Amino acid sequence: MGETMSAQGTPMVAGKMTTSRATPKGAWTITFLLFLFMLVNFADKIVVGLAGVPIMTELKLEPEQFGLLGSSFFFLFSIAAIVVGFIVNKVPTRWVLLTLAVIWALAQFPMVGTVSFTTLLICRIVLGAGEGPAASVAMHAIYKWFPDEKRTLPTAILSQGSAFGVILAVPALNWIIVNHSWHYAFGALGVVGLIWVCAWLTLGKEGPLENTQVLAATEPRIPYIQLLTSRTFIGCVAATFGAYWALSLGLTWFTPFIVKGLGFSQQQAGFISILPWVFGATIVILTGWFSQVLMARGVTTRLARGVFGSVPLVIGGLILATMPHVQGAGFQLGLLVVGTGLCGAIYVVCPPMLGEFTPASQRGAVLAIYGALYTLSGIIAPLVMGTVIQRAGSMLDGYMTGFTINAVIMVGSGLLGLLLLWPNTEKARLTGGAAAQAAPLKGAVSPT
Repeated sequence: MGETMSAQGTPMVAGKMTTSRATPKGAWTITFLLFLFMLVNFADKIVVGLAGVPIMTELKLEPEQFGLLGSSFFFLFSIAAIVVGFIVNKVPTRWVLLTLAVIWALAQFPMVGTVSFTTLLICRIVLGAGEGPAASVAMHAIYKWFPDEKRTLPTAILSQGSAFGVILAVPALNWIIVNHSWHYAFGALGVVGLIWVCAWLTLGKEGPLENTQVLAATEPRIPYIQLLTSRTFIGCVAATFGAYWALSLGLTWFTPFIVKGLGFSQQQAGFISILPWVFGATIVILTGWFSQVLMARGVTTRLARGVFGSVPLVIGGLILATMPHVQGAGFQLGLLVVGTGLCGAIYVVCPPMLGEFTPASQRGAVLAIYGALYTLSGIIAPLVMGTVIQRAGSMLDGYMTGFTINAVIMVGSGLLGLLLLWPNTEKARLTGGAAAQAAPLKGAVSPT
């Protein structure tokens, strides 16, 4: 019997799927390097929120201005993500990742000296343009090292770079801010970025499981309009939009809330700020592991990925909604940590779901467009919170209103995820149609 390949590159014999392909040697080394890549990525993101109070004090910024600063990071974020997403369909991810990391490092150094609000704003916009494509390109790169049924766990590990970027960076950066200056915190991140560039130049490689250019010429293609209007793609965007709303508020406003809203010192805030990320990291690892276990036992990806990622969003939103109705800083912090931390589950399951039905030669662009759309909440959320705080009767009331808005968005996005995420049936519908379109062409060349 002859061996053929499925639309996703899985070996088939006599029309049946064979056993899973082995993971290539070096896959976990690349996974670790890309974990560090995402660690640097999120350390770069968090520094403005961590240094929020010193920045607002030195530059004499109002809450709305600081909200604008937080939002500015996302002004070119989505545009860059889409452009680079199409580039990685043709250019090796190794060189794209290297270029992005160089941009991150160079964007940090202007803040080491005296800086104006305008300069800080421009540097954050440039940094956002460099970081916009990061997650989708890293996912696309890692999927060249793991077959579909083995992707959930490496996706979870990659997602942990964001959590550990905060857990490890916050105490170190906060020590620099407290004992030296917030300016030097930016400089330290620039140096760390250049160190990663050197490591990637030495050890970074392209995954051997997929040659995107060869696949583009041989595998059936699905029109982008069908991929981007599929209910699972729309569901992933909707669900992750709500999760990213919470994340972008955490990046920009969590530390100022601790200091100005609850009255903790900057030094105390440095330790408290890592709590949501520690809890979120636990959620992400458990989600990735348990989802993969369920799939190994034959559970459909609708349940193992779609439902398993959406339900925590709904629960987290409901928990967050209780914040204004309880007393005590410790209790409020606990609800905020648990409510926002549950959002992490959706980041683990959505990229593999999209990878289920997207041809490998188109996957980079689809993941990038997905990222570009859901991160639009990063433009809106910090600015909304700043506006609400500035116009509220008291600062604490403003924060509570902002978190209530966040809760409503999380519940709504989670419910949309439950309604729309059906990757297994999406795969059958889309890849079946693509195979049917390709069949006449194949038969004309080699009739049976």
